[in-house]
Amino acid sequence: MPIALISVYDKTGLVPFAKRLAACGWRFLASGGTAATLREAKLEPLNIAAYTGSPELLGGRVKTLHPAIHAGILARSSEDDLQELHAHGYEPIDLVVVNLYPFEETVRRLKMGKKALAEKRGKIKPSGPLADTKVPNIDEGMVSDAITINANTAPIANNTMDAEAAEIVPSASLDESEIIEQIDIGGVALLRAAAKNHARVGALCDPLDYDLVACEIEKGGLSSSTLRALAAKAFARTRDYDAAIAAWFLESNAESLNSDEFALPAAGLTSFGAELGNEEPGGVFSLVGRVERTLRYGENPHQKAFFVLPKTRSIGSIIRGPLGGQVLGGKELSYNNLLDLDAAWRAVLDFEGPAAVIVKHLSPCGAAEADSLQEAYRAALACDPVSAFGSIVALNRPLDLETALMMKGLFLECIAAPDFDEAAREILKAKKNLRLIAADPLLFEKEARELRSAAGGILVQEQDRGDPMNTKWSVVSDRKPTAAEWEAMRFAWKLVRHVRSNAIVLAAGRAAVGIGGGQTNRVDAVRQACERAADRARGSVLASDAYFPFADGIEAAAGAGVTAVVQPGGSVRDAEVLAAADKLGITMVYTGVRHFRH
Repeated sequence: MPIALISVYDKTGLVPFAKRLAACGWRFLASGGTAATLREAKLEPLNIAAYTGSPELLGGRVKTLHPAIHAGILARSSEDDLQELHAHGYEPIDLVVVNLYPFEETVRRLKMGKKALAEKRGKIKPSGPLADTKVPNIDEGMVSDAITINANTAPIANNTMDAEAAEIVPSASLDESEIIEQIDIGGVALLRAAAKNHARVGALCDPLDYDLVACEIEKGGLSSSTLRALAAKAFARTRDYDAAIAAWFLESNAESLNSDEFALPAAGLTSFGAELGNEEPGGVFSLVGRVERTLRYGENPHQKAFFVLPKTRSIGSIIRGPLGGQVLGGKELSYNNLLDLDAAWRAVLDFEGPAAVIVKHLSPCGAAEADSLQEAYRAALACDPVSAFGSIVALNRPLDLETALMMKGLFLECIAAPDFDEAAREILKAKKNLRLIAADPLLFEKEARELRSAAGGILVQEQDRGDPMNTKWSVVSDRKPTAAEWEAMRFAWKLVRHVRSNAIVLAAGRAAVGIGGGQTNRVDAVRQACERAADRARGSVLASDAYFPFADGIEAAAGAGVTAVVQPGGSVRDAEVLAAADKLGITMVYTGVRHFRH
């Protein structure tokens, strides 16, 4: 008669499942609350302590860590393994049914309680929700590449629903020992052992899969494909469980450190844009994150979407919210808001002086750097005030009262800045739908890579952080740039890599005066930028994210009054393009570096 070892915290669906197995002649090993539940259903499991001949130790913390259990699970179907097993009086175990202590929910309970307590005491102000809908339940708590085997591709089930347990409520008083007690040791070991020996043993960690497993057993036994899928799901569950535990340790360590304390760097967890790893074919690339919020919808109302935060990577680099910061107020952030915020924040952080970047539909429509934030915002807005309506504004300095007053009259979706003066927040809170995001200026320094889904897979590339070290620009035209043209070219070159290709930026001083992007040919991008700049194009410089394939783009720029061009070079018609520039009196600089952005 086959044996199933059952040890579950979440007892949802357990009794009907066990009765179906019992009808097929299965026996059960169990202990504690699981054994009690089975006995109430008249199923009479064999107690694990009686089977192993060893009592439970340390208040029940050691039950299944015994050779009788693990040898029974790990024994292969070979004659040698089974003879050795029987020589010690042990039997093979054919199915392991385990779900784990609710560590993730315990940590969430503590965080919810601490936040509620802090708000009650007035230490923090309640922040607006990130998205238009609910706080996620535990089913949404982990996003991974786990394999599921049921038709609904269900996520890891809610492992907190013990039939006898009280409802889990927020608590600010849990101490570390209580959290650590929720770290499951035996259950993880059982699942991993069963998954390793999946050629013979089923590793069942999800109550949602009970029906599928019972159906196959009723038909004669688990298929090899189901055993492999169960093993993959079990390993995915233990991986995510361990990642959650490691993240809690790293986060709690970071919160407990004083600013003058020194800590050895902790091992990072794999997460979005994390350190470069094994990039050779056949290497394992893992994504581990937490669904922070479901969004009202995606890019369009008929598309579902949610926002995922990576697990903690290392001490001192905990990703806390959008742009690594905090939503201070305003309407819930949308899918499109989050995309535009990312584009705006990446662009504004490229500038050292006070700067403002205005983004619409993932591409800058205004940008400037100046001696003060007010001047920078004024100049950025002047680039394209029409497109700025309903845009995202990113600032690389704390938002002050004067700049906030300038923004008050324009409809904006979001403002991102390192911080917000109290007076500025007071002014802007009258705009109830305006989202304010206190963002992390070091966010993108912590990310080595960027990810995109494509062609049924994931594209991964290094971040484009600008020209590589030791890049040398070369003046290739007859006329050399003036000091003013050099300043404008340096500004325009920083900005153009943030504009969608084909990308053209016209700049005067340290401000964009015309931007053309997202065009399918370069001459149209030049014409668009010149049209936006109008009279301000005269005397401006032009930056192009890639080379000019023909001279027509240079001719269009000269016709609008552009006096200097900075571009990568490298076209087979470079000589033709340069000849046109010299003929038109335009100074030209090659960077040797392309900055496409798709």
